[in-house]
Amino acid sequence: MRYSTEQEEFWAGDFGTEYIERNKSNLEQAARIASFSKILKCTSKISSIVELGANIGLNLQAIKLLLPEAKLNAVEINKNAVEHLNRIADLNVIHESILELNTNEKYDLSLIKGVLIHINPDSLPVAYEKLYQSSNKYICIAEYFNPSPVEINYRGHQNKLFKRDFAGEILAAYPDLELIDYGFLYSKDNNFQFDDITWFLLEKK
Repeated sequence: MRYSTEQEEFWAGDFGTEYIERNKSNLEQAARIASFSKILKCTSKISSIVELGANIGLNLQAIKLLLPEAKLNAVEINKNAVEHLNRIADLNVIHESILELNTNEKYDLSLIKGVLIHINPDSLPVAYEKLYQSSNKYICIAEYFNPSPVEINYRGHQNKLFKRDFAGEILAAYPDLELIDYGFLYSKDNNFQFDDITWFLLEKK
């Protein structure tokens, strides 16, 4: 499959597959459960969720423990990650790039975590639109934050990691969105191995 950006090719290929092995530990999963318990505390009546860029589904499995009745959906570009996702019971899996996603489905919560930082900055408006259109109530963005756009070397690779104010940009693009909560997941937390990610919970009004 051919993609429109080098970043999509990067994550669809071997590097995306190697990422799978680096993110399987029990400590990682404990941190995910702890973080989503914070993120979801200001929400109500979530019965369906989609994660854009779900990798092997660890975020969704953590959420399932907190919202066991919610219907879960995953969008993932890497075929090896999709194989893992297909082993999760009651999970609807879409093997597709976020930027190429074509669906009219809407969910109570659309989630993106650690993914916008890896998208070509020129393609971010498309990613924001997919995130916005897939939600009928809540949007959660959890990414590395910087007040102004900056590129960071990522494991020896250039043009693969970008930090900026993603939430601020999507709030500016869609006036009917309202910020209802936000927080910081600190790498030196006493109990859990977080990754210095800032999360934002938005709601459609």
